[in-house]
Amino acid sequence: MANINLLPWREKLREERKQLFFIQLGITVAIAAVVVVALHLVVKSSIDNQSEVNTTLRNEIATLDGRLTEIRQLQEQKKALTARMAVIQELQGNRPVIVRLFDELVRTLPDGVYYNSITRTNDSIALEGIADSNSRISALMRDLEASEWFADPNLLGVSAVSGSEAGAQQNSKNKFQLTVKVTTPIQEK
Repeated sequence: MANINLLPWREKLREERKQLFFIQLGITVAIAAVVVVALHLVVKSSIDNQSEVNTTLRNEIATLDGRLTEIRQLQEQKKALTARMAVIQELQGNRPVIVRLFDELVRTLPDGVYYNSITRTNDSIALEGIADSNSRISALMRDLEASEWFADPNLLGVSAVSGSEAGAQQNSKNKFQLTVKVTTPIQEK
């Protein structure tokens, strides 16, 4: 029997469907490729933008770190200057006090008493000198105690001085050493 296809339209339809399927498959692959390329470009663009933002932020952070370093240096300089100003103000405030202390030392000095050395250490003054008699040393201590700038005179020692040390005019003098504390008088309001 001869091989005759009585229904050639079915095979033709199959071939058309097969072609349509491959065309649709090609279009789908092309669309998918376009979508993948578009997504890749969008993601790459986002990554590039974020990289630029990160670079800008790093640069700004570096700039701010430099400013912070400058601010710290300025704060240290400010502290140093403040400390210097405090010392200068203290010295300025103490300037009249030193003059007043010397004036008080002269006012409390009785006749016949001479200072050889005056040494100040913090709030204490060490006095060394020569007096005509022990009563003159006592008068000096009473005058120092009565002064509002001095307190607690303390006699460390008294010794007789020979004629050669005291001078040719008088035969006997007394060498003394005493300490006295410096006080600030209470100012009347």
